[in-house]
Amino acid sequence: MSKADYVYEVLRDEIRNARVPGGTQLKAAHVAQRLGVSITPVREALRRLEKDRLVSYQSHRGATVIDLSDEALLEFYSLRAVVEGLGARLAADRITPEQLAGLRRIHRQMTEDLAHQRRDQLGEQSRQLHLAIAGIGGPAFLGQHAHTIRDSFPVPAEASLWLDTEQAERHLLEHARLLDALEAGDGETAERIMIGHVTASGAYRVNGQPSEDRA
Repeated sequence: MSKADYVYEVLRDEIRNARVPGGTQLKAAHVAQRLGVSITPVREALRRLEKDRLVSYQSHRGATVIDLSDEALLEFYSLRAVVEGLGARLAADRITPEQLAGLRRIHRQMTEDLAHQRRDQLGEQSRQLHLAIAGIGGPAFLGQHAHTIRDSFPVPAEASLWLDTEQAERHLLEHARLLDALEAGDGETAERIMIGHVTASGAYRVNGQPSEDRA
């Protein structure tokens, strides 16, 4: 790994996990000193993060971690709903018994973790399940698009909807219904559930209440 790759990976991980929150200025000299590298790889890493739409440049301010407005946040979830919904529809026709078993293992682990109040990994496990479905549905292009969209918006661990018991239980019920639709090969239902599930999450994050579009 080059120094620029190292800086990029560290900063991307910090931004995605909100250890560096939206609105934070990233001064190249400070980052270089903190990570023990020169300024050149830091500048290269910041340019890559700008292409990822994780930071923006402004005159006299340098690089700033993007802080999404409510409107942008809803757009993010709407885009996710379209892409992941299509992934679910396509996955219903393509999923193998082994792939379905893998998804059900994730779901069982999540159910167990919630029952024992182990919430710290639920968000990441949900991410894995959603992206796995998108990858099954669209292994050539769609799965990678789903990854890119997810990486464009960091959700702070302390803001995860999985920390809310009522929301977590509702999400798990929807995951179970989604997996049943995939097993039945019912792409239309799988897409409808996924779109409603993702759209409702976005509405809840912005408004504090589920969307009426919930499937």
